[in-house]
Amino acid sequence: MTALTLSTAAASGLRADAIVVGVAKGAKGPVLAPGAEAVDKAYDGSLAGILETLGASGGEGEVTKLPAPSGFKAPVVVAVGLGAVPDKDEAFDAETLRRAAGVAARALAGAKKAVLALPVTDAADLGALAEGALLGAYSFDAYKETGRSGGAAKNGKAPLGEVALLGGKPRDAAHKAAIARATAVVEELNRARDLVNTPPNDLTPEAFAAVATAAAKEHGIKVQVLDEKALAKGGYGGILGVGAGSAAAPRLVKLSYTSSKADKHLAFVGKGITYDSGGISLKPAGHNETMKCDMSGAAAVFAAVVSAARLGLEVNVTGWLALAENMPSGSATRPGDVLRMYSGKTVEVLNTDAEGRLVLADALWKASEEKPDAIVDVATLTGAMVLALGNRTFGVMANDDAFRASIVEAAEEVGEESWPMPLPEHLRKGMDSPTADIANMGERMGGGLVAGLFLKEFVGEGITWAHLDIAGPAFNESGPFGYTPKGGTGSAVRTLVRLAQLTAAGDLG
Repeated sequence: MTALTLSTAAASGLRADAIVVGVAKGAKGPVLAPGAEAVDKAYDGSLAGILETLGASGGEGEVTKLPAPSGFKAPVVVAVGLGAVPDKDEAFDAETLRRAAGVAARALAGAKKAVLALPVTDAADLGALAEGALLGAYSFDAYKETGRSGGAAKNGKAPLGEVALLGGKPRDAAHKAAIARATAVVEELNRARDLVNTPPNDLTPEAFAAVATAAAKEHGIKVQVLDEKALAKGGYGGILGVGAGSAAAPRLVKLSYTSSKADKHLAFVGKGITYDSGGISLKPAGHNETMKCDMSGAAAVFAAVVSAARLGLEVNVTGWLALAENMPSGSATRPGDVLRMYSGKTVEVLNTDAEGRLVLADALWKASEEKPDAIVDVATLTGAMVLALGNRTFGVMANDDAFRASIVEAAEEVGEESWPMPLPEHLRKGMDSPTADIANMGERMGGGLVAGLFLKEFVGEGITWAHLDIAGPAFNESGPFGYTPKGGTGSAVRTLVRLAQLTAAGDLG
């Protein structure tokens, strides 16, 4: 991953491929952001005017390159748009800085080193810039020629090699801690992206479980893997039912991070469908090509638990990865079949493409047995949520309004877009079954909410619970933007880590 350093040196004296400055969109043209003073001085105070002449406006995500002034050891200055100038006495917010650093890192792919002379007022700003740069520099080249060796893939560019953050003091404890936190979380988030991007012929449930096991052992996390025999013995009818049609057997992975100083316990549950064909209810043409991403929830949970361990958070965090491959075959679950879930409740399967809720139901009930203070499940669960909220926002449902609000607030703090969604009780009746305790389908309208109501049935009594439907933002099929690449995004990782941080600090209601 891209290396990070802190520097208080003058921008002119740093050897690098580029110096990055910020430019905002002012009422009368582009306005230089704090951090660019030394660079502007070298242009005799005319940098903003030069940028305007070159067509720059300061709009968010805009990149303008120009030759560095005389005397600079870096040959190029890169101006990155920050968007609107903040109101008087206000600074650029953390998400603006993340996105700017991410844009710069992407624009400088192939370069060995860049210096970021972007606004820095405190350690939090440095952390945001570090996160953005590391997220923006991400590249998945494992399956491209020469990419496997860690260099640039054929016809591609290697990620930016090093980023020096100006305004950061190398000996300042708070500054160093901010960089360390950002590095730990982004390394795990990028590992989640790697998992999402890995082709399903290589990322089977067994292979995913092996990756989780290796990481757990590396970071002092207890791990337990239930294979198909253990799942059958334990009565995990939902996970087994979904995986019944595949030659790749399902798994349930438990990751347990514990802190000797913790008095709170969070459980995270992730949907891990390593490939979703829809099963017997086969998806139509054009809907299968990206279904390797249907394990994004499990990837997010995995990354969050490892991040909590690496950060040494004073909270116990248990991650449950419900892993299966949903395939059609002679042994696959059929529409009309009834599954007996781990909870003992029976489910009539009306549509085998509504499989995520089945694996989650087993994992939620298992997680409930430990009586955690709260459970949060994460899943690419419904196309209905994408229709409701688009491709960049995940929905949040919960059995506690205050907890739901806390999650939405936590997501906003780390720069992830979310929206609170209801769980209307009148939609529950649509899942009544004449044969079983409940059906896995209900009313078509409000399908994302119906799925949430189904999951609620499998949460232990008295346990605070929330459901994050990340179907929209988990996989980016369009072009990259900000620090978000094309492909797997690592959606919800930072929100889960923030929830763990808030719980450890006693600040989560």
